[in-house]
Amino acid sequence: MTSMNPDPRLRRVVIGVDTHKYVHVAVALDDIGGRLDDRSFPADRAGYEQLIDWAADLGARRLIFAIEGTGSYGVGLTSAVRRRGIGVVEVLRTDRRDRRLRGKSDTLDAENAARAALSGNATSVPKTNDGTVEMIRQIKVAKDVAVKARTSAMITLKAVIVTAAPELREQLQPLSKMALINRCAALRPGSITTVAAATKHTLRSIARRWQQLNDEIKTHEKLLTELTTQLVPQLVAAFGVGADTAAELLIVAGDNIDRVRSEAAWARLCGVAPIPASSGLTTRHRLNRGGHRQANAALYRSVIVRMQHHQPTRAYVTRRTSEGKTKAEIIRCLKRLLAREIWALLRPLRSTNTTTTAIT
Repeated sequence: MTSMNPDPRLRRVVIGVDTHKYVHVAVALDDIGGRLDDRSFPADRAGYEQLIDWAADLGARRLIFAIEGTGSYGVGLTSAVRRRGIGVVEVLRTDRRDRRLRGKSDTLDAENAARAALSGNATSVPKTNDGTVEMIRQIKVAKDVAVKARTSAMITLKAVIVTAAPELREQLQPLSKMALINRCAALRPGSITTVAAATKHTLRSIARRWQQLNDEIKTHEKLLTELTTQLVPQLVAAFGVGADTAAELLIVAGDNIDRVRSEAAWARLCGVAPIPASSGLTTRHRLNRGGHRQANAALYRSVIVRMQHHQPTRAYVTRRTSEGKTKAEIIRCLKRLLAREIWALLRPLRSTNTTTTAIT
């Protein structure tokens, strides 16, 4: 550990933090990048207060935290820093090339986080996790897990039927999905003394699990509809969006949507912003692949619905097709237009004052 006497004339100190499950490692840098101190603190409420107090004792006029993993192991520290009225920015994982050159340690990662903020490469404001959007995110997690389990149950049910005795398989295979679930849930295997009885027992168990998961998913969907409609009714009412897509996009935006500075930044976050890809005499653009994949997928689903049932979108597709655009190119254009429309619909959530913490 390196320690220096703090200079009371320090204009600014940046605290880089490498977060882990049980311990957080912090490094303090002064305004010109000199290391002042480094410490390790427990990853609990008492440790958060100790870390903040240690940083405050460095004597800087202005204090800024640069934290890795603000949405996972660093979420508690981020909230504690915000409650103390201190600026905080989110830092992405260290560049792999830098790791190969300098090595890897928790202290080096914390220092790299501080230098990223000090140089202006890290300016992202972390999401808050204390509002309606966080409630939506928690329920969406429960719903997504239940949907995966329900899909797995149906796949397993049909796989069991394939290897079932011919007399049972021939009765069940022609049935539709819901008829199959109801028939299997009503099976009476009796005593498990034969392979046929064991198969019926398995089919009944899987079918009833599917029914339970289906009821659970409906409950989650009802809650998501209530919360999203309460927060952004104009977004839920948009053609082809609905509660599930609105929930996904709100989760990407966060409770503090002001952290997204502009409509162009929102498009980039959703992975629909074009970036230059020119070389020599060729001038072209391609999509930025660094956006949020779930948000991009939500936009894609809404665009497909509009292409099938929304008359203005169908007219747009017809016009662009006559201009020689391929279907994939048209979908990319529609996703960009939809992202712009959604940004406008989210305007009521944006306050007049920005919450962005600039590193200046």
